Amino acid sequence: MRRKLVVGNWKLNGSLVKNEVLMSDMLKRMNGMKAADYALCVPYTYLFQAQRLLMGSNILWGAQNVSQYEDGAYTSSISAHMIADFDCSFAIIGHSERRALSNESNQKAAKRFARVVSAGITPIYCVGETLQEREAGLAENVVKNQILAITYGLDDSIFEQAKRVNTVIAYEPVWAIGNGKTASPQQAQDMHAFIRDLIANLDVEFSKKVRIIYGGSMTPANAADLMAMPDIDGGLIGRCSLLPDEFSHICNEASISRHQGMSLVSRSDMSCTKLAAIN
Repeated sequence: MRRKLVVGNWKLNGSLVKNEVLMSDMLKRMNGMKAADYALCVPYTYLFQAQRLLMGSNILWGAQNVSQYEDGAYTSSISAHMIADFDCSFAIIGHSERRALSNESNQKAAKRFARVVSAGITPIYCVGETLQEREAGLAENVVKNQILAITYGLDDSIFEQAKRVNTVIAYEPVWAIGNGKTASPQQAQDMHAFIRDLIANLDVEFSKKVRIIYGGSMTPANAADLMAMPDIDGGLIGRCSLLPDEFSHICNEASISRHQGMSLVSRSDMSCTKLAAIN
């Protein structure tokens, strides 16, 4: 059985003082949780702080992106090797907000993916469709092209390295991010299974091992039902990762989930409404 993974994406949020409080609180709440993997992806400027506070704990840390370049005259860019200096375990690649705000193409995302893999860091490669694409019946085609960018768009040596660093895929339906909406467990499961089948076309054994996590407004109220689906291996969490009680609740759901197709414990009615205005 694949081990569950819950990753908090702090996006453009944080300060030295607030981060210390948040991470210290999470460490207390999550102390002893060992049945799944947990991580926080923080802004670049706070990677040193995450390393200092989380080192030796059950919470890993990572970055939210890297440059498609290794070095050179690329002002303000941050390379995969730079974040490796802070012992990052993960880097989020191809997030829908990067694709939208920076017009990041599948090809550019694939280059960033390759840089992360080459640095020995686990990429969390994001895929997903907009509402317009889903309503037009194009959801699977969009996701397929995003997956093909890394499975067939890169040379074989990169793909072999990607397997060794335990690549993670995050399915994030763009229409369900930051607005309280979510795909139903079955909708999410169907796309996760579709992604796994795409990877199986290239490598069956890897498709059985690769973790595919859900990134569309997972909350304490829906986490158990989503993670009970057979192909949903965890969550990429936005707003709720800024609330220690809610993030730890989701992490606890991951630690007890057993792919039984149903909720295993009663869920909280928490919905992250306190941060509804944060995107």
